Amino acid sequence: MKNLFSIVFALCLLAVMSGTGQATTVEELARRLDLVTAELQKLKNEAAVSETPVYQSFSGLGPAASKVYAANPGLSIGGYGEAHYSKLLNDRGGKKDQVDFLRFVLYSGYKFNDWIVLNSEIEFEHATTGENGEVALEFATLDFLLHEKFNLRAGLLLVPMGITNELHEPTLFHGNDRPLVERQVLPSTWREMGLGAYGRLAEGLEYKLYLVNGLDAAGFDSTGIRGGRQEGSKATAEDFALVARLDYEPLLGLNLGGSVYLGNSGQDQEFAGGKADVFTRIYELHASYKAHGLELKALGSQVDLEDTAQLAGVPERVTGWYGEIAYDLLPLLIPGTSHYLAPFFRYESIDYRGSSEDVDLYVTGLSYKPIPNVVVKIDYRNFDQKNGVARADEINLGIGFIF
Repeated sequence: MKNLFSIVFALCLLAVMSGTGQATTVEELARRLDLVTAELQKLKNEAAVSETPVYQSFSGLGPAASKVYAANPGLSIGGYGEAHYSKLLNDRGGKKDQVDFLRFVLYSGYKFNDWIVLNSEIEFEHATTGENGEVALEFATLDFLLHEKFNLRAGLLLVPMGITNELHEPTLFHGNDRPLVERQVLPSTWREMGLGAYGRLAEGLEYKLYLVNGLDAAGFDSTGIRGGRQEGSKATAEDFALVARLDYEPLLGLNLGGSVYLGNSGQDQEFAGGKADVFTRIYELHASYKAHGLELKALGSQVDLEDTAQLAGVPERVTGWYGEIAYDLLPLLIPGTSHYLAPFFRYESIDYRGSSEDVDLYVTGLSYKPIPNVVVKIDYRNFDQKNGVARADEINLGIGFIF
């Protein structure tokens, strides 16, 4: 608005000057017009700079999801998408090769003022609402930014566990699929209704403390708790859970952290002829390092469930871990380039306590970014089922973007 007033004032001034008398020459009018044109161009350039979006993580969210926090008051739009082609190798289960627009996501946020912010994510999966596709609200929160050390957040929350659940934009992880451990042991994408506090306690030390509705044990199965997510859709709220997380950055590029989830999942239901609390404990530790082209990630997680004797086929403990290494080669090959090309390798292991689902997974591939907001990926996934159950290996090719 300030720029608009400046433009109008400059035009009015030119009009007044041009009518002050016959002494004003054509050359003088041309000079004044050039001055006004230069001023308009300057204002235009300043406006363009101020409208450039800031892609920087806020409170553990991805860069595109964080845009609204750095924006001026008003509406903010962002998003991301990812599409894959999967080629199965030596499949014995009758599955077919597949191409899929896995996700297209819109972030819509509104900054009411400097301390009240609405942020949301709406996801379109598999390009349709039919054939296992869906449109879903991934998160929708109101943030009250009170102090660096203490802020409040309420609504449909991303449960702050692991590396990927909050940082799940496709430019932030290697491979076309998110780590299996963070989809099976930690059930990303995992969101529940709740409220909580977050902030920075000291330089490099951040926390989150949330109260959320509990999981629903009726959805647990031989692979763990993933089916117990309630996702904010008429969620049963007989039981609640506490989630606490700490992250520490002792030096630039190094992050060390952990989180814990504690709460009942029985939701006042009958299991095998009687009610059960199904107390649920989830722990995870994670570490990441990124500097000088080198990227390292590691995560370990464990789920402990009580009363599993009343839950048919549900393991009382599930554990999983993974380690990953990547290196950006292009600065070595083309000094000064802004492009990114990183080969990577990830090893994952999940133990369901003797279940046929136990698996080791080896993933290797390449990630190429012509610009930071766009990625092209290729990877090979080799599954080693511990109890001899055959599963096809995969070659995956995909694209991803954020905006």
